[in-house]
Amino acid sequence: MRFNPKADISGGRVNDAGRGGGGGGGGMRIPLPGGTRAGGGIGGLIIIILFVVLTQCMGGGLPGGSGGGGTSSQGQSQPEGVDTGDERYANCKTGADANEDADCARVAVALSLEQYWAATLPEQAGTEFTPATINTFAGAVSTGCGQASSQVGPFYCPPDQQIYLDTTFFADVLQGQLGGQGGDFVEPYVLGHEYGHHIQNLMGTMGQVRTQKGADSDAVRLELQADCYAGMWTRDASDGDGILADLDQGDIAEALDSAKAVGDDRIQQKSGQGVDPEGWTHGSSEQRMAWFTRGYEEGTLEACDTFSASSL
Repeated sequence: MRFNPKADISGGRVNDAGRGGGGGGGGMRIPLPGGTRAGGGIGGLIIIILFVVLTQCMGGGLPGGSGGGGTSSQGQSQPEGVDTGDERYANCKTGADANEDADCARVAVALSLEQYWAATLPEQAGTEFTPATINTFAGAVSTGCGQASSQVGPFYCPPDQQIYLDTTFFADVLQGQLGGQGGDFVEPYVLGHEYGHHIQNLMGTMGQVRTQKGADSDAVRLELQADCYAGMWTRDASDGDGILADLDQGDIAEALDSAKAVGDDRIQQKSGQGVDPEGWTHGSSEQRMAWFTRGYEEGTLEACDTFSASSL
């Protein structure tokens, strides 16, 4: 994966919150994986974490959450811990910077996602687009959804319409603990998925979620649709006319491997448990790869309508 070296990426919305403490901050606490000895192993704990993130960090659109799906939080104050004046990304100006620095690559991906959805959402859905900000942190961060740790993995928080990630997650958890192969396009795929949740929030799709666990649940449909939206963006990003100048089939394979690694069935197997579809919140490895591929091949919101699909 290479970026157009002459592209202006200075408008990419990425902030850094620095290193946060593990305690304090108020709000909900997300359980931390405690290694293979704790509670059925890392895989079992990650399943719990994914469920908590889905029900709490996306709580604005789920039963029991505060407010309905798709509510706008424009005008809210910046979440605690997010430093909009941080210098981590200050030198990210061009695609050439993105080719040399992982932080600048993140800025370029953020700008590409914003530009794609700013054009696609009004055109295909007639919905006004509001950009999301990507916030990086280390250790822990306090968000509009509560306190989050790095082990949770990247997530989208509807109340403040922002994405959060500890960038060590990809090497430490996705590769080290879940067995993903890694690669340059792994983080962009994950960010594309989380940005997909932002699009769902803007469209009010989160308000359709009623059932939160199970192979055919609304929660799984929500996650698979976000994978499909990531595929839509990837299709556009790979045409060679934008910020991403060189995205090949090897990069797509990396994204598919990442989708496979975080499938509910794969995580359950990694934990030493049997595969139990009744506990799924994100869908199987096969489903996640299939819906990403569908978005990539068809490139439309209509094709990504998992809520109307008779079979996932």
